[in-house]
Amino acid sequence: MKKKNYIIIILIIVTILLFGLSLFVGSSNMSFKDAIGGLFGKGPNNYIVIMQKIRLPRAIASLICGAGLAVAGLIMQTCLGNQMASPSTLGVSNAATFGANVAIIVLSGGFLITGNNLNNYLANAPLIPTSILAFVFAFASVLLILGLGRLKNMAKETIILIGVAIGSIWTALTSLLQYYSSDVSLSAAIIWSFGDLSRANLKIDLTITIVLVVSCIFFFLMANRYNSVLSGDDVAKTQGVKVQRLRLISLLLASLICASIVSHLGIIGFVGLVCPHIAKKIFGHNHKILIPASLLCGSILLVVADMLARTIGKGSAIPVGIITSIIGAPFFLFIIFSKKGDSHA
Repeated sequence: MKKKNYIIIILIIVTILLFGLSLFVGSSNMSFKDAIGGLFGKGPNNYIVIMQKIRLPRAIASLICGAGLAVAGLIMQTCLGNQMASPSTLGVSNAATFGANVAIIVLSGGFLITGNNLNNYLANAPLIPTSILAFVFAFASVLLILGLGRLKNMAKETIILIGVAIGSIWTALTSLLQYYSSDVSLSAAIIWSFGDLSRANLKIDLTITIVLVVSCIFFFLMANRYNSVLSGDDVAKTQGVKVQRLRLISLLLASLICASIVSHLGIIGFVGLVCPHIAKKIFGHNHKILIPASLLCGSILLVVADMLARTIGKGSAIPVGIITSIIGAPFFLFIIFSKKGDSHA
């Protein structure tokens, strides 16, 4: 146990160092001294804007979004008893994408208002309605899936299948909407779907942080019950765990975390799938240490991915969702093929 605690401490230090380093990665030619000055509101105004309005919110977003997606993935894998479960399993990302498309294509930049005029779209494209509709549809989708699952006594396999089916419906509706959209609004909708931390600001960071903290408090309090669930529903029930209620609340909170991230910043794949597996390989399956380990692994992965996105882009940062997919897909394949009969993963 002491060894695992030491590893946690190391991960905390690495996370802090990477977060600090990410503040100084970018296309501007600021010196270290100028960057520090800009961060604390001193020096040329453009340096202050870059550090306080762009880099700091983005770095915080990578920290909290990585942690949120990772812990959401862990809780879903535990509650659904499926190693392939992730924030996308319940169709959260698909529903959020549809909601954003409604705002972008229908309400602002699409055929009902601005037509196929780029200047009109840029003048009317509202960020807040896009985020709100994305969140509303994502959350409504979760409630629908869990409600339908409850009709089947919340069987784990049923919830996964319902999530896949509902997610496919949202994808089909999104495709239908895009088919009838203008060229400009279609381009805007596709660009939105890329996970992009450059949209982050301190208000968005605060919103996501509140959702994450409240959810994680519940997850920590339920850590022993999650350990019981790993042994099977019947065993957990004999230990006094109300499995159906725990699964309902846990999946709802995990999906809420994902919805709050996707609705503001777009789809960031594989973090919620890969990071829990990394944490399990290092720390085992005790949720008392697995939850903070997953949070830290998620933060580290997304901060590194964001720094790569800004470095490779050379002045025009690549959407971080692309980087996480490039890193995550082969790494997850490696994890799968390196497993040796791990029944709890």
